[in-house]
Amino acid sequence: MAGPCSVETEEQINYVAQRVKEAGATFLRGGAFKPRTSPYSFQGLKSEGLDLLKGARKVTGLPIVTEIMRASHIDMFESVDIIQVGARNMQNFELLKELGKIDKPILLKRGLCSTIEEWLMSAEYIMAGGNNKVILCERGIRTYETATRNTLDLSAVPVIKKKSHLPVIVDPSHATGKSSLVEQMSLAAVAAGADGLMIEVHNDPKHALSDGAQSLTPEQFDTVAKKVFALKKAYDEIISN
Repeated sequence: MAGPCSVETEEQINYVAQRVKEAGATFLRGGAFKPRTSPYSFQGLKSEGLDLLKGARKVTGLPIVTEIMRASHIDMFESVDIIQVGARNMQNFELLKELGKIDKPILLKRGLCSTIEEWLMSAEYIMAGGNNKVILCERGIRTYETATRNTLDLSAVPVIKKKSHLPVIVDPSHATGKSSLVEQMSLAAVAAGADGLMIEVHNDPKHALSDGAQSLTPEQFDTVAKKVFALKKAYDEIISN
């Protein structure tokens, strides 16, 4: 899964969508509704952003992944392929209950300071409602370390695989907060057994309206994708022997 943190313009999302597809991405991620620490930061284009994502899907054929903020928006997300629940909403139990009533894949990100058990219980809220299409996403947790935005807990991947049947992917962009670390952490996630990756890609990271520091350029994503696919092939061969 790859794409910009925030959908900004039609030209931006269509260009990035085409580039990540060419590099091998199978889903387009992009934020229409953005939870931000500061109320003065860009909050996303909201419904217009959803329309632009749908337009990019029509152009490229890539299914779209985007974040929902509240239960009252579920109808608005009817044509979204995978609904993302962000870290801040991992324990928004009323939202999770409502998502349990629909027949659509839910990408559940780990909370900022949540344990693996708490994360799995949040997934249970969705599945208890009848929706078993849950994907877990490790995106780093808050620790005392300040060298990175969060601390990427790659041990969560094999732990989850022992405790649950659910697929688990890794978001190295939000975990590290630094584009220079995304490649290494992506490769480490493959080696840890992750089922997929979610990587932020922006056509002009220096001028991105949100999270530019952790976003790869399309050219950088091309390089990372090639290495990821090569390592995944080698990893599968090792595991099968």
